[in-house]
Amino acid sequence: MPSLKALKTRIGSVKNTRKITKAMQMVAAAKLRRAQEAAEAARPYADRMSAVMAGLTAAASGSDGAPRLLAGTGEDRRHLLVVLTSERGLAGGFNSAIVKLARQQAETLLGQGKEVAIVTVGKKAREQLRRDMGNRFVHHVDMSEVKRVGYENAREIAQGILERFEAGDFDVATLFYSRFESVISQIPTARQIIPAVIEEGQVEANALYDYEPGEEAILSELLPRSITTQVFAALLENAASEQGARMTAMDNATRNAGDMIDRLTTQYNRSRQAAITTELIEIIAGAEAL
Repeated sequence: MPSLKALKTRIGSVKNTRKITKAMQMVAAAKLRRAQEAAEAARPYADRMSAVMAGLTAAASGSDGAPRLLAGTGEDRRHLLVVLTSERGLAGGFNSAIVKLARQQAETLLGQGKEVAIVTVGKKAREQLRRDMGNRFVHHVDMSEVKRVGYENAREIAQGILERFEAGDFDVATLFYSRFESVISQIPTARQIIPAVIEEGQVEANALYDYEPGEEAILSELLPRSITTQVFAALLENAASEQGARMTAMDNATRNAGDMIDRLTTQYNRSRQAAITTELIEIIAGAEAL
């Protein structure tokens, strides 16, 4: 059984830990509000962009002049997986859930005899994939100095993807990130961005539009912007999901620390009571011996 001094030291240590986790929970809650507002504000723009792209894509798909970002390379052999995670941990299963989805996709593609290349955004993706997928890394984007995600960050990531596509490095590109639903619910998501995908139910909403100078010409300009928009939306969703997951994880850690303090305090009081009882017995026994 631990000594009274050891128990008292451990109680103090757990109390300090609880202060830290509580502070981190409050910081995450403050950051979550801003991140959630940013993610929700970007959704209508991203959805509208997707709807316009769907109408243009439906009209231009299959034509000889369709851009390569829409038509693809005609093959499905080389895949680029862009895995978006955070730079820091202490966010529960947020990072591992995204990495797990990306790893499953990579293993499925490799099992089908296809080539897989990986771009990681955020340190945690690189750390978790390095052991079994490290030889497939082609690029890493360091976001450690980014305090607040901006469109320029998405533009840089999207530009790197587009340059690799133009160089013929891959046929299909897929984003992996976490879609924010609530503080306790973040959904790991895989979204194909190259070639462009027509989402069900979006084409009819654009059926009455006529475009000038033409679908192919407009698509050539809008497709790169659409990819940047999708990357930006994914980064914002990730930012909100990270803070939501961290808030929940730190709340659980704070509760667990409180429970541990209660248990240790009970153990300390019992040990102290036993020590006092033993001392009293020794004093009484000594008095009787006299």
